[in-house]
Amino acid sequence: MTTEYKKLYRSRTHRMIGGVCGGLGEYFGIDPTLVRVLFVVGTILGWGVLLLAYLILLIFVPNEPVETPVPPAGDDQASS
Repeated sequence: MTTEYKKLYRSRTHRMIGGVCGGLGEYFGIDPTLVRVLFVVGTILGWGVLLLAYLILLIFVPNEPVETPVPPAGDDQASS
């Protein structure tokens, strides 16, 4: 029985500054823009801990791995 766990990565596609909000949005299945707005509003309202949390996530959460393209099955150069 194989259980696949979701992993938190900094997004490469939904990146504005460091990809943290984009990665959180992808992880939780919500729009990354909503996560960005919540971070900005929370920081403005005096919850400076959100800015600290962003910086910590920026340092410790790895970038999303780059997917290598898989060649099609019938594309073998040796058989030509």
